[in-house]
Amino acid sequence: MENIYAALLLHKAGKEVNEENLKSVVAAAGVEAEEAKIKSLIASLKGVDIAKELESASLVAAAPAGGNAGEAKAEEKKEEKPKEEKKEAAAEGLSALFG
Repeated sequence: MENIYAALLLHKAGKEVNEENLKSVVAAAGVEAEEAKIKSLIASLKGVDIAKELESASLVAAAPAGGNAGEAKAEEKKEEKPKEEKKEAAAEGLSALFG
């Protein structure tokens, strides 16, 4: 994940996203640079217009917040209830084990 952040940082700074620059950014962050992961990321970014991809990702992320925001919140509340019930059931099961 840190490699992706480093690539985004390089892009934002207007620097070339290549192996050497990516290694420098990751090392500056105090994280060990994994050669294989960096090479894989650079290979997968070859021919990709990062600015265009970020723009399309922003449009996709903003779309659900439009007209159906109320419905999304209602669905979130419905999903939270089963989780709470599962936690209570798990706690009851543990109490049975330990008396």
